[in-house]
Amino acid sequence: MTASSPVPVGTWLDASLATRPDATAIEFGQSRVSYAELSERADAMAGALWQRGLRAGDVVASLSENRPEHVALLFACARSGLVLCPLNWRLATPELAAQVALVAPRVLVASSRWADTARAGLGSLVAWVAGFDELVAGPPARRWATPGEADGLLLIATSGSTGAPKGVLLSHANCHWTNESLAARVPLGPDDRVLQALPQFHVGGWNVQPLLAWRSGARVVLEDGFEPERVLQLIDAKRVSTMMGVPTIYLALSQSESFAHSDLSSLREVVVGGAVMPFGLAARWAARGVRVYQGYGLTEAGPNVCCLRPEEAADHPGSVGRAYPHVEVALYDVAAGGFIEGEGRGELCVRGPNVFAGYVADPAATATAFVHGWLRSGDVAERDAEGYYRIVGRIKEMYVSGGENVYPGEVERVLGAYPGVLDAAVLARADERWGEVGEAYLVLEDPTTLDEASLRGHCRGALAGYKVPVAFHVVHELPRTAVGKLDRVALARLARGA
Repeated sequence: MTASSPVPVGTWLDASLATRPDATAIEFGQSRVSYAELSERADAMAGALWQRGLRAGDVVASLSENRPEHVALLFACARSGLVLCPLNWRLATPELAAQVALVAPRVLVASSRWADTARAGLGSLVAWVAGFDELVAGPPARRWATPGEADGLLLIATSGSTGAPKGVLLSHANCHWTNESLAARVPLGPDDRVLQALPQFHVGGWNVQPLLAWRSGARVVLEDGFEPERVLQLIDAKRVSTMMGVPTIYLALSQSESFAHSDLSSLREVVVGGAVMPFGLAARWAARGVRVYQGYGLTEAGPNVCCLRPEEAADHPGSVGRAYPHVEVALYDVAAGGFIEGEGRGELCVRGPNVFAGYVADPAATATAFVHGWLRSGDVAERDAEGYYRIVGRIKEMYVSGGENVYPGEVERVLGAYPGVLDAAVLARADERWGEVGEAYLVLEDPTTLDEASLRGHCRGALAGYKVPVAFHVVHELPRTAVGKLDRVALARLARGA
């Protein structure tokens, strides 16, 4: 496979099937699935779906925790031209129903854990509800047409910031290019063992290491949940060499009583996404000899956009790095209606073959998502003289203090650079004098050691006065979504309750 010739994802197992079919593709609990077995299951599932009348372009929804059968279903769709839409099992049934109605699947495939929800709560919305077992019961049928690079493969249903469901359709080419980008910065080989605990209803559960691992012939240690002590034990017992996670995962691991004496000698590197990793937290992992790759991405871009390599971190704290290969990044001046050259601040925009074509059945949202052919991220970023990007905050999270714009993300980055701060969030509250002011919520390495005067001085040394929080609150943890993004609505609710 070359960077100039995208290959449909359904063929990504072929190299391992030809050279080492008995090698382990997935380790799940006490069971192992070889590359040959994974391929056989995928063919059987594709055959079952074909026999029930599904054809290229049809949507297969799934409601499942991380399981080998779910991986087989993805490759079944990849080989037969179907589109997999993995639903977020953490949503309430009405939320799931809204997403099912949007993506209009021909079948809903559920694991045994979610079978009742699928049949009782969603069954009326689809013609067929199936379990994994019935899809692999019959002999495979190989009558399907091989999909092309522009055909859809992965449909991620997301509620976004508005609450209205949107469907992000990623093609085989989108998946190819985002994995090419990742391979150029954080390559994998057949001897790697990749720990995968990120949920498979998130794009990162496929396109940030797992699919690249199977393309490379590596072994994926698949977990159906995250528990810090177990993950630390797995890293040692399974000799995990690399993993991907959000900052919350690495924070929880570093706060575990076992972290200091856990054997991490096999762990060559970790990949961080979903949110900016506080400098102190990254330093904790680096001190254990683990290389930390920090990144930035969004579902609509497949998701890989920017990468900060370990050797760049010291000189660019708080940065998400520069664009991956095959990805273009720019800053857009919303007020002026043009792109910014050189150093500056603006909305981060993305262009490249990793970027999706548009939202399912929503031309209005698709039109809004692009400007002059560039995907709009909704994030405000700064670019320095060397071309490194720093995320300042979400456009919609900005508040105005004394007539000046304040982005919480910018303040949170400064707070995260203070010694002992492991996580930080800033919320705006109404103020009679300034209109709005910020309050900080902090997770500390030692909750009893907050020196508020020193922290305030640190902030004043890096921020304009109007950006410095007026109050600092120490909390045990910050509420975050399943993929590690700060849940500001939940935090505001907790703040009001306090």
